[in-house]
Amino acid sequence: MKIQIDKARCIAAGQCVLQAPKVFDQDEEDGIVILLNDNPTEDLWESTRMAARLCPSEAITIIED
Repeated sequence: MKIQIDKARCIAAGQCVLQAPKVFDQDEEDGIVILLNDNPTEDLWESTRMAARLCPSEAITIIED
């Protein structure tokens, strides 16, 4: 699994951080997503997929290996 984010689409809703805090964070100034781990381990896949599904701006793309 590889993760890509589109910061231009991010609306700082924070759903990604709530679902997968080991993969995503938010910038303290504007709340825009920060990718902490672009290649998460298998134990984080389910929460990462959920974060992508819940993102209201569809700023997260998951590329399955």
